[in-house]
Amino acid sequence: MLRMAALSKVYRTEVLETHALRDFTLHVGEGEFVAVTGPSGSGKTTFLTIAGLLEEFSGGQYQLDGVDTRGLNDRQRSRLRNEKIGFVFQSFNLIPDLNVFDNIDVPLRYRGLPASERRRLIGEALERVGLSARARHYPSQMSGGQQQRTAIARALVGRPRLLLADEPTGNLDTHMAQGVMQLLEELHRDGATIVMVTHDPALAARAQRQVHIMDGQLIELAAYHDPRHDPRPRAQDPQPRALDLPPGAAAAVMGASDVAASVASARAPA
Repeated sequence: MLRMAALSKVYRTEVLETHALRDFTLHVGEGEFVAVTGPSGSGKTTFLTIAGLLEEFSGGQYQLDGVDTRGLNDRQRSRLRNEKIGFVFQSFNLIPDLNVFDNIDVPLRYRGLPASERRRLIGEALERVGLSARARHYPSQMSGGQQQRTAIARALVGRPRLLLADEPTGNLDTHMAQGVMQLLEELHRDGATIVMVTHDPALAARAQRQVHIMDGQLIELAAYHDPRHDPRPRAQDPQPRALDLPPGAAAAVMGASDVAASVASARAPA
């Protein structure tokens, strides 16, 4: 599903060269739930923005669902991103003057789907996250947990091949965070491929696999099996293994022009 090989990302200025990722190799198989952890500044955000085709990488290879992403222009990356990837962000990124239905409708409008098909897909997504009764509510009328569920519905509505979640519980209290994690776990059990960035080790432990990033490199890969979903005895569980690697800028989620385009598109007649 997601293959990165010897990938690097370098930010350059006239006087400084910063290696955000170096010799970064990772494979996420279809149907996996992978948690990405690491301290601030380790390269997690850079990894996520490159995985989400929000910025280009400097070297190496990145294949998404069999598509080589090197050399794609902006339009090609946007199309691939819209067709293959769903995003869930810490700050929800809902458009405040659009209701729940219209927020979820935004990515579908970019695909040019007819109104009847969009209504059907939105209805299914709302039911999946338990918000069917909130379709005409605005973000300001909902709790943080409900807003994040709306964001998850928006990410799912196009039936993406990969779901990228950036600190999806970071702005939520413990109770709401548990609800969002349970929903992600349900989606994983239903076959979704999920990559989640988190600072919370307890949440990371609930993923199927954990990847740790330090100084732009993958330094630890641990496998985890939830005994509630895997009946095998703990003695048979794979043990964490260290990868033999050499020692060793957040991207904008949605620019002002993207927001304006989204609002205009959502308000346009079907």
